[in-house]
Amino acid sequence: MPRNLLAILGGLIVVAGIVASSALFTVHQTEQVLVLQFGEPKRVVKEPGLHVKLPFIQNLQRYELRVLDLDPPRQQVILVDQKRLDVDSYARFRITDPLLFYQSVGNEFGARQRLTAIINSSLRRALGNANLTDILSANRDAIITQMTSEVNASVERLGLQIVDVRVRRADYPEQTSQAIYNRMRSEREREAKEARAEGFELAQQIRADADRQRVVIIANAEREAQIVRGQGDADAINIYAEAFSRDQQFFSFYRSMEAYRDSLGQDGTTMVLSPNSDFMRFFNSMSGTATPR
Repeated sequence: MPRNLLAILGGLIVVAGIVASSALFTVHQTEQVLVLQFGEPKRVVKEPGLHVKLPFIQNLQRYELRVLDLDPPRQQVILVDQKRLDVDSYARFRITDPLLFYQSVGNEFGARQRLTAIINSSLRRALGNANLTDILSANRDAIITQMTSEVNASVERLGLQIVDVRVRRADYPEQTSQAIYNRMRSEREREAKEARAEGFELAQQIRADADRQRVVIIANAEREAQIVRGQGDADAINIYAEAFSRDQQFFSFYRSMEAYRDSLGQDGTTMVLSPNSDFMRFFNSMSGTATPR
C-alpha cells in the first residue's frame, strides 16, 4: 500500500476520531444538560448515558440536578412591634427547568444573586407582620410555610424550585442586646435588693418575736418562782408555828442558836453586850433557861 494512502487513511481516522469525540457526550446522574447551537437552546437532556450532538456547531451547558444550598448574608428585619432582629437564614433549591434557567439567569452565580434578593424581600415581608413571640413559638412554622410558598411563586419563572427556607438564627442587634442585658441586670439587682430587704424585715420580726417570747417566759418563770417561794415561806411559817406550839422553850433555844450562828459565825465579828442581856441568856444558863433579870 502506497505511503501516501496510509497517511491519508491515518488522517481520516484522526479526523473521524475528533468528529466522534465532538459529537458524543455523556450525561451523569447528578446533572442535566442544555444543548446550544450558536448560543440558541435546542434541547434539554436529563437522561443519564451517552448522547449525540452536532459536532463543532453545538455546545453544552451543564447544570446540577441535585439540591443546592444557599446561604444569604445576615440582614436586619423590623418586626410588627418595631423591634429589630438580625436574621440569619438559609435555603435549599434545585434547577427544575434548564431552558428557563438559562434564559432568565444564565448560570448558577446569577441564580444565587436573584434568589438571595427574592428570599430577603420575602423574609422582610413575612417577619414584618410578626412579632418576637410568633418567631419563638409554633407560629414560626406557619410563617416559614407562607414564605416558602411566596418564594416558590417568584422563582418558578426562573426555572427554580425552593425545597426549603429556614431561619437559622434571629438575634437582637448588638446595641439592643447590650441594652436588654443592662435592663435585665438592673431588674435582677432590684429583685435581689427587695429579697434582701424582705429577709431583713423577716429576721427583725423573728428576733422581735423571740425577744417577746423570752420576756414572757422569764416573767412566767419569775411568777412561778415567787409562788413557790411564797408557798415555801408559808410552809416554813406553819412549821415554825407548829414547833413553837409544841415546845416553846426548845423553839426559843433553837431560834437563839440560829441568831448566834448568824451573828457570831462570821470571822472578825465583835459584839459588846451586857452579861445580863436577854440575847446572852443561854450563855449564862447551861440548862437553857433564861436567868432572872
